[in-house]
Amino acid sequence: MNKRIVIVGGGYVGLYTALRLQKTLRRELRDGSVSITIIDPQSYMTYQPFLPEAAAGNLSPRHLVAPLRRVLPKVEILNGTVTKVHHGERTVTFQPAEGQAREIAYDVIVMAAGSISRTLPIPGLTDIGIGFKTVGEAIALRNRVLHLLDVAESTEDPEVRRRALTFVVVGAGFAGVEALAELEDMAKDSTRYYRNIKPSDLRWVLVEATNRVLPEVGPEMGTWTLEQLRERGIDVKLETRLESCVGGRVVLSDGTEFDADTLVWTAGVKPSTIVNSTDLPLDERGRVKTTAALTVAGVKGAFAAGDIAGVPDVTNPGQYCAPNAQHAVRQAKVLADNIARHLRGEQLVDYRHKYVGSVAGLGLHQGVANVYGVKLRGFPAWFMHRTYHLSRVPTLNRKVRVVVDWTLALFFKRETISLGEVEHPRDGFRAAVATMRR
Repeated sequence: MNKRIVIVGGGYVGLYTALRLQKTLRRELRDGSVSITIIDPQSYMTYQPFLPEAAAGNLSPRHLVAPLRRVLPKVEILNGTVTKVHHGERTVTFQPAEGQAREIAYDVIVMAAGSISRTLPIPGLTDIGIGFKTVGEAIALRNRVLHLLDVAESTEDPEVRRRALTFVVVGAGFAGVEALAELEDMAKDSTRYYRNIKPSDLRWVLVEATNRVLPEVGPEMGTWTLEQLRERGIDVKLETRLESCVGGRVVLSDGTEFDADTLVWTAGVKPSTIVNSTDLPLDERGRVKTTAALTVAGVKGAFAAGDIAGVPDVTNPGQYCAPNAQHAVRQAKVLADNIARHLRGEQLVDYRHKYVGSVAGLGLHQGVANVYGVKLRGFPAWFMHRTYHLSRVPTLNRKVRVVVDWTLALFFKRETISLGEVEHPRDGFRAAVATMRR
Protein backbone atom coordinates (compact mmCIF):
# COMPACT_ATOMS: atom_id res chain seq x y z
CA MET A 1 0.00 0.00 0.00
CA ASN A 2 1.34 3.43 -0.96
CA LYS A 3 2.33 5.67 1.95
CA ARG A 4 1.96 9.34 1.05
CA ILE A 5 4.08 12.00 2.73
CA VAL A 6 2.76 15.54 2.35
CA ILE A 7 5.15 18.40 3.13
CA VAL A 8 3.44 21.75 3.68
CA GLY A 9 6.02 24.34 2.64
CA GLY A 10 8.97 24.30 0.25
CA GLY A 11 11.42 26.44 2.22
CA TYR A 12 14.52 25.27 4.10
CA VAL A 13 12.79 22.47 5.99
CA GLY A 14 10.60 21.37 3.10
CA LEU A 15 13.40 21.25 0.53
CA TYR A 16 16.07 19.67 2.71
CA THR A 17 13.68 17.12 4.19
CA ALA A 18 12.53 16.01 0.73
CA LEU A 19 16.11 16.06 -0.55
CA ARG A 20 17.22 13.65 2.17
CA LEU A 21 14.12 11.46 1.82
CA GLN A 22 14.94 11.04 -1.89
CA LYS A 23 18.11 9.27 -0.76
CA THR A 24 16.97 7.40 2.36
CA LEU A 25 13.75 6.17 0.72
CA ARG A 26 15.23 5.61 -2.73
CA ARG A 27 14.05 2.01 -2.97
CA GLU A 28 10.54 2.79 -1.65
CA LEU A 29 10.12 5.67 -4.08
CA ARG A 30 11.24 3.47 -6.93
CA ASP A 31 8.81 0.63 -6.20
CA GLY A 32 5.93 3.02 -5.47
CA SER A 33 5.38 2.05 -1.83
CA VAL A 34 6.09 5.65 -0.78
CA SER A 35 5.34 8.96 -2.50
CA ILE A 36 6.26 12.50 -1.47
CA THR A 37 4.34 15.70 -2.23
CA ILE A 38 5.42 19.27 -1.48
CA ILE A 39 2.79 22.02 -1.46
CA ASP A 40 4.01 25.61 -1.70
CA PRO A 41 2.83 28.78 -3.49
CA GLN A 42 6.25 29.08 -5.14
CA SER A 43 8.11 26.58 -7.29
CA TYR A 44 11.44 27.41 -5.66
CA MET A 45 13.19 27.67 -2.30
CA THR A 46 14.79 31.01 -1.41
CA TYR A 47 18.13 31.04 0.40
CA GLN A 48 17.22 34.02 2.59
CA PRO A 49 20.68 34.84 4.02
CA PHE A 50 21.65 36.03 0.52
CA LEU A 51 18.68 38.39 0.15
CA PRO A 52 20.75 41.42 1.31
CA GLU A 53 23.41 40.68 -1.33
CA ALA A 54 20.75 40.37 -4.02
CA ALA A 55 19.22 43.67 -2.90
CA ALA A 56 22.65 45.30 -3.14
CA GLY A 57 23.30 43.90 -6.62
CA ASN A 58 26.13 41.57 -5.59
CA LEU A 59 24.16 38.45 -6.59
CA SER A 60 21.68 37.68 -9.33
CA PRO A 61 18.28 36.99 -7.69
CA ARG A 62 17.91 33.79 -9.73
CA HIS A 63 21.06 32.39 -8.15
CA LEU A 64 19.77 32.44 -4.58
CA VAL A 65 16.73 30.30 -5.34
CA ALA A 66 16.63 26.55 -5.89
CA PRO A 67 13.98 25.26 -8.37
CA LEU A 68 12.08 22.54 -6.55
CA ARG A 69 11.22 20.45 -9.59
CA ARG A 70 14.82 20.32 -10.77
CA VAL A 71 16.30 19.58 -7.35
CA LEU A 72 13.58 17.08 -6.38
CA PRO A 73 12.83 14.98 -9.50
CA LYS A 74 11.28 12.17 -7.43
CA VAL A 75 8.91 14.49 -5.55
CA GLU A 76 5.52 15.78 -6.68
CA ILE A 77 5.42 19.60 -6.51
CA LEU A 78 2.01 21.27 -6.22
CA ASN A 79 1.87 25.07 -6.41
CA GLY A 80 -0.84 26.60 -4.28
CA THR A 81 -1.75 26.88 -0.61
CA VAL A 82 -3.01 24.58 2.09
CA THR A 83 -6.10 26.21 3.57
CA LYS A 84 -6.96 23.49 6.09
CA VAL A 85 -5.28 20.53 7.75
CA HIS A 86 -7.67 17.81 8.99
CA HIS A 87 -5.18 15.54 10.71
CA GLY A 88 -7.96 13.55 12.34
CA GLU A 89 -9.04 12.55 8.84
CA ARG A 90 -5.49 12.59 7.38
CA THR A 91 -6.38 15.12 4.67
CA VAL A 92 -5.41 18.65 3.69
CA THR A 93 -7.46 21.11 1.66
CA PHE A 94 -5.34 22.26 -1.27
CA GLN A 95 -6.13 25.46 -3.14
CA PRO A 96 -4.17 25.56 -6.42
CA ALA A 97 -3.12 28.84 -8.00
CA GLU A 98 -5.97 28.40 -10.50
CA GLY A 99 -9.08 26.24 -10.27
CA GLN A 100 -11.09 24.56 -7.54
CA ALA A 101 -9.81 23.45 -4.16
CA ARG A 102 -9.52 19.73 -3.52
CA GLU A 103 -8.81 17.33 -0.68
CA ILE A 104 -5.49 15.48 -0.62
CA ALA A 105 -5.12 12.41 1.57
CA TYR A 106 -1.87 11.56 3.34
CA ASP A 107 -0.33 9.14 5.80
CA VAL A 108 2.40 11.44 7.14
CA ILE A 109 2.31 15.22 7.21
CA VAL A 110 5.25 17.60 7.69
CA MET A 111 4.41 21.13 8.79
CA ALA A 112 7.19 23.24 7.27
CA ALA A 113 5.40 26.41 6.15
CA GLY A 114 7.90 28.67 7.93
CA SER A 115 7.04 32.18 9.07
CA ILE A 116 5.72 35.53 7.91
CA SER A 117 6.55 39.09 8.98
CA ARG A 118 5.20 39.99 12.41
CA THR A 119 3.53 43.35 12.00
CA LEU A 120 1.87 45.70 14.48
CA PRO A 121 -1.23 47.92 14.09
CA ILE A 122 0.85 51.01 13.34
CA PRO A 123 -1.01 53.75 11.43
CA GLY A 124 0.29 54.07 7.88
CA LEU A 125 2.54 51.02 7.96
CA THR A 126 1.05 49.69 4.74
CA ASP A 127 1.52 53.10 3.04
CA ILE A 128 5.30 52.95 2.69
CA GLY A 129 6.31 49.76 4.53
CA ILE A 130 7.89 46.75 2.83
CA GLY A 131 9.11 43.48 4.33
CA PHE A 132 12.37 41.70 3.67
CA LYS A 133 11.64 37.97 3.50
CA THR A 134 11.24 37.26 -0.22
CA VAL A 135 13.16 37.74 -3.45
CA GLY A 136 10.38 39.99 -4.70
CA GLU A 137 10.69 42.27 -1.67
CA ALA A 138 14.49 42.40 -1.89
CA ILE A 139 14.55 43.32 -5.59
CA ALA A 140 11.64 45.76 -5.26
CA LEU A 141 13.54 47.46 -2.45
CA ARG A 142 16.69 47.67 -4.55
CA ASN A 143 14.74 49.20 -7.44
CA ARG A 144 13.04 51.62 -5.07
CA VAL A 145 16.28 52.89 -3.52
CA LEU A 146 17.87 53.45 -6.93
CA HIS A 147 14.71 55.03 -8.33
CA LEU A 148 14.61 57.48 -5.43
CA LEU A 149 18.18 58.51 -6.18
CA ASP A 150 16.95 59.34 -9.69
CA VAL A 151 14.06 61.30 -8.19
CA ALA A 152 16.35 63.28 -5.92
CA GLU A 153 18.74 64.04 -8.77
CA SER A 154 15.98 65.26 -11.04
CA THR A 155 13.95 67.50 -8.71
CA GLU A 156 14.50 71.07 -7.60
CA ASP A 157 12.11 70.76 -4.65
CA PRO A 158 14.20 70.39 -1.45
CA GLU A 159 11.36 68.67 0.43
CA VAL A 160 10.88 66.05 -2.30
CA ARG A 161 14.64 65.52 -2.40
CA ARG A 162 15.00 65.17 1.37
CA ARG A 163 12.09 62.71 1.56
CA ALA A 164 13.43 60.62 -1.33
CA LEU A 165 16.88 60.33 0.24
CA THR A 166 15.58 59.24 3.68
CA PHE A 167 15.43 55.49 4.30
CA VAL A 168 14.13 53.84 7.48
CA VAL A 169 14.70 50.27 8.69
CA VAL A 170 12.71 49.00 11.69
CA GLY A 171 14.30 46.08 13.53
CA ALA A 172 17.99 45.57 14.35
CA GLY A 173 18.23 41.81 14.12
CA PHE A 174 20.01 39.95 11.31
CA ALA A 175 17.52 40.87 8.58
CA GLY A 176 17.37 44.55 9.47
CA VAL A 177 21.07 45.19 10.00
CA GLU A 178 22.21 43.22 6.95
CA ALA A 179 19.57 44.78 4.69
CA LEU A 180 20.42 48.29 5.87
CA ALA A 181 24.19 47.78 5.66
CA GLU A 182 24.12 46.32 2.14
CA LEU A 183 21.65 48.87 0.76
CA GLU A 184 23.46 51.80 2.38
CA ASP A 185 26.73 50.56 0.90
CA MET A 186 25.12 50.23 -2.55
CA ALA A 187 23.43 53.65 -2.40
CA LYS A 188 26.62 55.37 -1.24
CA ASP A 189 28.57 53.67 -4.02
CA SER A 190 25.92 54.76 -6.54
CA THR A 191 26.26 58.48 -5.71
CA ARG A 192 29.45 58.62 -7.80
CA TYR A 193 27.25 58.59 -10.90
CA TYR A 194 25.09 61.53 -9.78
CA ARG A 195 26.07 65.17 -10.17
CA ASN A 196 23.98 66.55 -7.32
CA ILE A 197 23.97 63.78 -4.72
CA LYS A 198 26.77 63.24 -2.20
CA PRO A 199 26.99 60.31 0.23
CA SER A 200 26.31 62.75 3.06
CA ASP A 201 22.94 63.63 1.49
CA LEU A 202 21.65 60.13 2.20
CA ARG A 203 19.91 59.61 5.52
CA TRP A 204 19.60 56.09 6.90
CA VAL A 205 17.72 55.52 10.15
CA LEU A 206 17.70 52.22 12.08
CA VAL A 207 14.92 51.95 14.68
CA GLU A 208 15.15 49.27 17.39
CA ALA A 209 12.82 48.81 20.37
CA THR A 210 15.49 47.15 22.56
CA ASN A 211 18.84 48.52 23.71
CA ARG A 212 21.10 46.53 21.38
CA VAL A 213 21.70 45.52 17.76
CA LEU A 214 22.45 42.03 16.46
CA PRO A 215 21.84 40.21 19.76
CA GLU A 216 22.68 36.95 17.93
CA VAL A 217 26.43 37.77 17.84
CA GLY A 218 26.72 38.66 21.53
CA PRO A 219 27.06 41.94 23.45
CA GLU A 220 30.68 42.68 22.48
CA MET A 221 30.21 42.19 18.74
CA GLY A 222 26.84 43.90 18.89
CA THR A 223 28.44 46.98 20.44
CA TRP A 224 31.16 46.97 17.78
CA THR A 225 28.52 46.71 15.05
CA LEU A 226 26.63 49.65 16.56
CA GLU A 227 29.81 51.74 16.53
CA GLN A 228 30.52 50.79 12.92
CA LEU A 229 27.03 51.72 11.76
CA ARG A 230 27.22 55.09 13.49
CA GLU A 231 30.67 55.77 12.05
CA ARG A 232 29.12 55.28 8.61
CA GLY A 233 26.66 58.06 9.40
CA ILE A 234 23.69 55.76 10.05
CA ASP A 235 21.31 57.16 12.67
CA VAL A 236 20.72 54.24 15.05
CA LYS A 237 17.87 54.83 17.50
CA LEU A 238 17.78 52.26 20.32
CA GLU A 239 14.90 51.80 22.77
CA THR A 240 12.72 53.56 20.22
CA ARG A 241 9.48 52.45 18.59
CA LEU A 242 7.74 53.40 15.37
CA GLU A 243 4.50 55.14 16.38
CA SER A 244 3.13 56.16 12.97
CA CYS A 245 4.08 56.61 9.32
CA VAL A 246 0.85 57.90 7.77
CA GLY A 247 1.50 59.31 4.31
CA GLY A 248 5.24 58.83 4.79
CA ARG A 249 5.40 61.04 7.90
CA VAL A 250 7.50 58.93 10.28
CA VAL A 251 6.82 59.49 13.99
CA LEU A 252 9.07 57.77 16.57
CA SER A 253 8.52 57.26 20.28
CA ASP A 254 11.46 59.54 21.13
CA GLY A 255 9.60 62.47 19.61
CA THR A 256 11.48 62.50 16.29
CA GLU A 257 9.41 63.24 13.18
CA PHE A 258 10.49 63.32 9.54
CA ASP A 259 9.29 62.39 6.06
CA ALA A 260 10.48 59.27 4.21
CA ASP A 261 9.42 57.42 1.08
CA THR A 262 10.91 54.08 2.17
CA LEU A 263 10.42 52.02 5.33
CA VAL A 264 11.71 48.45 5.65
CA TRP A 265 9.96 46.39 8.33
CA THR A 266 12.09 43.57 9.81
CA ALA A 267 10.79 43.61 13.41
CA GLY A 268 10.42 39.90 13.90
CA VAL A 269 8.45 37.00 12.45
CA LYS A 270 5.51 34.83 13.44
CA PRO A 271 4.40 31.34 12.34
CA SER A 272 2.63 30.97 9.01
CA THR A 273 -1.11 31.58 9.28
CA ILE A 274 -1.79 27.93 8.36
CA VAL A 275 -1.33 27.10 12.07
CA ASN A 276 -4.75 28.66 12.69
CA SER A 277 -6.41 26.27 10.24
CA THR A 278 -5.34 22.93 11.67
CA ASP A 279 -6.43 20.54 14.38
CA LEU A 280 -2.82 20.20 15.54
CA PRO A 281 -1.83 21.41 19.04
CA LEU A 282 -0.17 24.84 19.36
CA ASP A 283 2.15 26.17 22.06
CA GLU A 284 1.89 29.46 23.94
CA ARG A 285 3.56 31.33 21.07
CA GLY A 286 1.17 30.05 18.43
CA ARG A 287 3.62 27.54 16.93
CA VAL A 288 2.95 23.88 16.26
CA LYS A 289 3.74 22.13 19.54
CA THR A 290 6.66 19.85 18.76
CA THR A 291 8.72 17.25 20.60
CA ALA A 292 12.52 17.00 20.53
CA ALA A 293 12.10 14.19 17.98
CA LEU A 294 10.34 16.74 15.70
CA THR A 295 6.98 14.97 15.96
CA VAL A 296 3.86 16.99 16.74
CA ALA A 297 3.18 16.55 20.44
CA GLY A 298 0.50 13.97 21.25
CA VAL A 299 -0.19 13.17 17.60
CA LYS A 300 0.85 10.27 15.40
CA GLY A 301 1.95 10.67 11.79
CA ALA A 302 2.66 14.41 12.07
CA PHE A 303 6.04 16.15 12.10
CA ALA A 304 7.08 19.81 12.24
CA ALA A 305 10.29 21.85 12.16
CA GLY A 306 11.63 25.30 11.37
CA ASP A 307 9.99 28.64 12.17
CA ILE A 308 6.49 27.16 12.35
CA ALA A 309 7.45 24.73 15.12
CA GLY A 310 8.25 25.15 18.80
CA VAL A 311 11.17 22.71 18.99
CA PRO A 312 12.59 22.17 22.50
CA ASP A 313 16.34 22.84 22.72
CA VAL A 314 17.68 19.73 24.49
CA THR A 315 21.08 21.41 24.92
CA ASN A 316 19.43 24.26 26.83
CA PRO A 317 16.53 22.85 28.90
CA GLY A 318 13.48 25.06 29.10
CA GLN A 319 14.38 26.95 25.91
CA TYR A 320 13.36 26.57 22.27
CA CYS A 321 15.50 26.41 19.15
CA ALA A 322 15.88 29.83 17.54
CA PRO A 323 13.94 30.44 14.29
CA ASN A 324 16.89 30.64 11.91
CA ALA A 325 18.34 28.88 8.87
CA GLN A 326 21.07 27.17 10.88
CA HIS A 327 18.52 25.19 12.93
CA ALA A 328 16.09 24.67 10.05
CA VAL A 329 18.65 22.97 7.80
CA ARG A 330 19.90 20.71 10.60
CA GLN A 331 16.40 19.90 11.81
CA ALA A 332 15.45 18.84 8.30
CA LYS A 333 18.14 16.15 8.32
CA VAL A 334 16.90 14.64 11.59
CA LEU A 335 13.29 15.08 10.50
CA ALA A 336 13.80 13.15 7.27
CA ASP A 337 15.60 10.33 9.07
CA ASN A 338 12.84 10.15 11.69
CA ILE A 339 10.17 9.93 8.98
CA ALA A 340 12.05 6.99 7.48
CA ARG A 341 12.30 5.41 10.95
CA HIS A 342 8.58 6.02 11.52
CA LEU A 343 7.67 4.24 8.28
CA ARG A 344 9.91 1.33 9.20
CA GLY A 345 8.67 1.11 12.80
CA GLU A 346 12.04 2.07 14.29
CA GLN A 347 12.88 4.22 17.30
CA LEU A 348 13.03 7.97 16.63
CA VAL A 349 15.94 10.16 17.74
CA ASP A 350 15.94 13.66 19.24
CA TYR A 351 17.19 16.75 17.45
CA ARG A 352 20.29 17.88 19.27
CA HIS A 353 22.43 20.72 18.01
CA LYS A 354 24.55 23.12 19.98
CA TYR A 355 24.38 26.59 18.48
CA VAL A 356 27.75 27.26 16.85
CA GLY A 357 27.37 31.02 16.58
CA SER A 358 26.42 33.63 14.02
CA VAL A 359 27.90 35.58 11.12
CA ALA A 360 26.54 38.76 9.52
CA GLY A 361 27.53 40.82 6.50
CA LEU A 362 27.70 44.61 6.86
CA GLY A 363 28.31 45.56 3.25
CA LEU A 364 31.17 44.85 0.87
CA HIS A 365 34.25 43.56 2.77
CA GLN A 366 32.67 44.26 6.16
CA GLY A 367 31.18 41.79 8.60
CA VAL A 368 30.91 40.56 12.16
CA ALA A 369 31.04 37.01 13.51
CA ASN A 370 30.95 35.06 16.76
CA VAL A 371 31.58 31.39 16.02
CA TYR A 372 32.46 28.87 18.74
CA GLY A 373 33.39 31.82 20.92
CA VAL A 374 35.84 33.20 18.35
CA LYS A 375 34.98 36.85 17.61
CA LEU A 376 35.84 38.29 14.21
CA ARG A 377 35.15 41.66 12.61
CA GLY A 378 35.79 43.45 9.35
CA PHE A 379 37.15 41.53 6.34
CA PRO A 380 37.79 38.16 8.11
CA ALA A 381 34.18 38.08 9.36
CA TRP A 382 32.86 39.08 5.93
CA PHE A 383 34.90 36.30 4.30
CA MET A 384 33.62 33.78 6.87
CA HIS A 385 30.05 34.98 6.26
CA ARG A 386 30.35 34.34 2.52
CA THR A 387 32.18 31.03 2.93
CA TYR A 388 29.71 29.64 5.44
CA HIS A 389 26.61 30.57 3.48
CA LEU A 390 28.12 29.38 0.20
CA SER A 391 28.55 25.96 1.81
CA ARG A 392 24.85 25.97 2.78
CA VAL A 393 23.39 26.95 -0.59
CA PRO A 394 21.64 23.85 -2.00
CA THR A 395 23.03 22.14 -5.10
CA LEU A 396 26.39 22.48 -6.83
CA ASN A 397 24.68 24.36 -9.66
CA ARG A 398 23.73 27.24 -7.36
CA LYS A 399 27.09 27.25 -5.59
CA VAL A 400 28.94 27.69 -8.89
CA ARG A 401 26.61 30.48 -10.02
CA VAL A 402 27.09 32.36 -6.76
CA VAL A 403 30.88 32.06 -7.03
CA VAL A 404 30.75 33.30 -10.63
CA ASP A 405 28.73 36.34 -9.53
CA TRP A 406 31.25 37.14 -6.80
CA THR A 407 34.19 36.62 -9.16
CA LEU A 408 32.76 38.98 -11.77
CA ALA A 409 32.21 41.56 -9.03
CA LEU A 410 35.98 41.59 -8.42
CA PHE A 411 36.60 42.91 -11.94
CA PHE A 412 33.47 44.90 -12.80
CA LYS A 413 31.51 47.53 -10.91
CA ARG A 414 28.05 46.50 -9.81
CA GLU A 415 25.02 47.68 -11.74
CA THR A 416 23.21 50.64 -10.20
CA ILE A 417 20.16 50.80 -12.46
CA SER A 418 16.57 50.78 -11.25
CA LEU A 419 14.37 48.34 -13.15
CA GLY A 420 11.21 49.23 -11.27
CA GLU A 421 9.18 49.10 -14.46
CA VAL A 422 9.36 45.29 -14.36
CA GLU A 423 6.85 45.50 -11.49
CA HIS A 424 4.36 47.22 -13.82
CA PRO A 425 5.12 45.75 -17.27
CA ARG A 426 1.79 46.76 -18.85
CA ASP A 427 1.92 50.48 -18.08
CA GLY A 428 3.65 51.38 -21.33
CA PHE A 429 1.26 49.29 -23.39
CA ARG A 430 -1.76 50.80 -21.65
CA ALA A 431 -0.41 54.30 -22.28
CA ALA A 432 -0.05 53.46 -25.99
CA VAL A 433 -3.62 52.16 -26.15
CA ALA A 434 -4.89 55.31 -24.40
CA THR A 435 -3.04 57.50 -26.91
CA MET A 436 -4.60 55.60 -29.82
CA ARG A 437 -8.09 56.08 -28.36
CA ARG A 438 -7.56 59.80 -27.98
